Amino acid sequence: MGAVAINRKRTEDSLNFNQQSPPQASKKRRFSFGIISPDSNKSSSSTVSRISRYPDAKAPLRREIHAPSRANLRYGLPKPKPNGYSFDDAKRRAFDALRFFAKDKEVIDLGDEDEKEAASEDSSVEVVDCDDDEEKKDVEAPSRLRVVDDDDSSSMLDSLALVRQETTDAASSLEAYKKLLQSAERRNSKLEALGFEILFNEKRLSQLRQSRPKPVEKPVKKVPDEPFIPLTEEEEGEVYRAFSGKNRRKVLVTHANSNIDISGEVLQCLTPSAWLNDEVINVYLELLKERETREPKKYLKCHFFNTFFYKKLVSDSGYNYKAVRRWTTQRKLGYALIDCDMIFVPIHRGVHWTLAVINNRDRKFLYLDSLNGFDSKILNALAKYLGDEAKEKSGKDIDVSSWDMEFVEDLPQQQNGYDCGMFMLKYIDFFSRGLGLYFSQEHMPYFRLRTAKEILKLRAD
Repeated sequence: MGAVAINRKRTEDSLNFNQQSPPQASKKRRFSFGIISPDSNKSSSSTVSRISRYPDAKAPLRREIHAPSRANLRYGLPKPKPNGYSFDDAKRRAFDALRFFAKDKEVIDLGDEDEKEAASEDSSVEVVDCDDDEEKKDVEAPSRLRVVDDDDSSSMLDSLALVRQETTDAASSLEAYKKLLQSAERRNSKLEALGFEILFNEKRLSQLRQSRPKPVEKPVKKVPDEPFIPLTEEEEGEVYRAFSGKNRRKVLVTHANSNIDISGEVLQCLTPSAWLNDEVINVYLELLKERETREPKKYLKCHFFNTFFYKKLVSDSGYNYKAVRRWTTQRKLGYALIDCDMIFVPIHRGVHWTLAVINNRDRKFLYLDSLNGFDSKILNALAKYLGDEAKEKSGKDIDVSSWDMEFVEDLPQQQNGYDCGMFMLKYIDFFSRGLGLYFSQEHMPYFRLRTAKEILKLRAD
């Protein structure tokens, strides 16, 4: 096996006895400490000659063993083990291999002794002394050993780091793929269950639709022409003359049974954008009652309270049946109130007209508001009144607790702030005919002219 010897320069300090020794003298000089004779020069020269006879001592070559022989060392790195390979092991082995090679050192194969002496003159050169037998066994060729510099080591470490990174990325991507596959499998199972549930519900829904009875289509009632008979030119002219300013203080008509005078000023509430007053409403209700009396088979049996009834029944002090007990005597009406099909009660709420209806035929209480409002106190008061009225006039006890109270929503509604009174009168008109509410806001101008015409003639058609 080869070894490395380091030659160091020799430096000897010469001894001065009035004469300097040769620089190659390495052994310690011998001195005589006797009495110096006059022939001191001769003795000193003999001493020098005697000392020079000794050969120069050469420092032995010191050998240092740096590493054992590794048969599998190739290209500066050991062969990786097939199993248990890791980045830390590779890094450690790389540094172990690099430890024995230096960039500023040169490998010299000494052939003879002269080359050894030449190499010993330079302290920075390492000498490799190899035995022949060991050289044949351990070193096959000079090409199997090479010097590794810093660039090679850094590139080698970078490649190892890249291998480790690729291994880590591959492991992480494989783990992510496994998780994604597991979540996809769970999702697929849930989707299959959800699809089965959807199919089951669709079949069930189809069965329910087939078993459901088909709704009976109601025949569409034809709207009669009577509520919408247009006015003639003569009738329109008469109405417009009544609306003129010269007839404001003139009494145009007087209703005898109710003793209500209708002047030009009172009738002007039927002009466009005007609010209806109590006189016009009460006269028109009297005309509706007279129409029923003339043709009882054509119209329902109804009773029409005037606009002051509910104010008497429910005042600021509360419900008071005694205040209206005499309003419906048999002598005044000629019939019992509980025998009517419908009872109409106009409600004035300050600046807004609404309608309450006692429907004896269908056993329910109705509330109609052209602004789609409701008030349960009104219907509760009328329910109590009907019970008191039946007991007072007929001696019957009517249990109205089982009657329905309905706030009608599907009805014609006003689109302005002044037609509420006209809507209320037309609710009464159409119900008394036994018709549905087949009108709308666009019919209000016509209904104003027609109502004025009927009041002037004191006859409702």
